[in-house]
Amino acid sequence: MIFDPAHYTGFEWDPGNLTKNPAKHDVACREAEEIFFNQPLIVAPDPAHSQTKARFRVLGRTNDDRWLHLNFTPRGDKLRIISARPMNRKERTIYEKHQR
Repeated sequence: MIFDPAHYTGFEWDPGNLTKNPAKHDVACREAEEIFFNQPLIVAPDPAHSQTKARFRVLGRTNDDRWLHLNFTPRGDKLRIISARPMNRKERTIYEKHQR
C-alpha cells in the first residue's frame, strides 16, 4: 500500500492514546496531527508491525518546529495515530537530509 495524504479527511485516536502520548512523551494530539501539513514529511511502511493491517512510520515537524516521529495506520478515510514522540538522534539525521 502506498500512502497518499490527499485520500484522508482527518484523524482518529484510540482512547488510551489520548492520554498516553501526552503523559509519556509530552506530545499533544493536535501537535502530532500538525506534522501531516508541514514539509518535509517522510512516510515509510512499517512492515514489522503490519501483519494484520498496513502501518506506517512518519517523520515530520509541527507548526512550532518540533520534530516528531509517529506511527499510524489508515482506517477508512481517517488516519489513526498509534504513537507520537520526539525524534531520536538517528531519525533527526534522516530528517535533516530531507530538508536540504
